[in-house]
Amino acid sequence: MSEHEKINYVEFPACDLEKTKAFFAEAFGWVFTDYGPEYTAFTAAGLDGGFYQANLHSSTASGGALVVIYSTHLEETLRKVEDCGAKVVKPIFSFPGGRRFHFTDPCGNEFAVWSDVKL
Repeated sequence: MSEHEKINYVEFPACDLEKTKAFFAEAFGWVFTDYGPEYTAFTAAGLDGGFYQANLHSSTASGGALVVIYSTHLEETLRKVEDCGAKVVKPIFSFPGGRRFHFTDPCGNEFAVWSDVKL
């Protein structure tokens, strides 16, 4: 349900929508609905959103927002995203409150995965 003045949806650029959809569907179980050849929406991700066709990408180095995904099994999620073709750009590290890693999707968008589960 949409809530007044709360974050409701997020959009990312994608140079290759088919590769992007395949990656997130396999790695995280996201579900996609295409709206024409240059846009696809996703659900089953915790927050709905979409990818639009563009030769751009979002990264923290260029000032982009960082979307962080939660995992109860951080090492397992790390292996899964690598197996699905992600590039790990920051290996697992500790921070106050837990541990996390950063990766880029097939189009170079940077995401992070974190966990508060102790080893």
